[in-house]
Amino acid sequence: MVTAFLGIGSNLGDRAKNIERAIECLKNTKGIIVTKVSSLRETKPQDAPGPDYLNGVARIETLNSPRDLLVKLQACEESLGRRRPFRNAPRIIDLDILLYGEKIIDEAGLKIPHPRMFERDFVIGPLLEIEPKLGKILKTLKEKVASQ
Repeated sequence: MVTAFLGIGSNLGDRAKNIERAIECLKNTKGIIVTKVSSLRETKPQDAPGPDYLNGVARIETLNSPRDLLVKLQACEESLGRRRPFRNAPRIIDLDILLYGEKIIDEAGLKIPHPRMFERDFVIGPLLEIEPKLGKILKTLKEKVASQ
């Protein structure tokens, strides 16, 4: 099992309910165990149009490879009504892999750590809320990603 951290956000409809439904989807997905969920934070969209977001972070244990995990997250998004009419469009739900163990992955369509997570307080704050020991790991990962 690998510990991974997921970003969860919504800026359409009943945002809190959308996040609750996404967490239920994750809990019902084979190979994923949700172990902790942060509190939720309201934020303005960054580099995107639309209403304010409600954001949080979930810690999971998974048997899935990073690519398989991404496919399962996208299946949850689609089952909840996520549409992708254009880049950064408002969304009913957004599930992102923030961290997957301490792996650094840079493949087409899959970048871990999430490329913009270090710039976003609404990601770092909830991450440290549920896993305070991540501070040192995040600093090391940020430096490794920056040097690539």
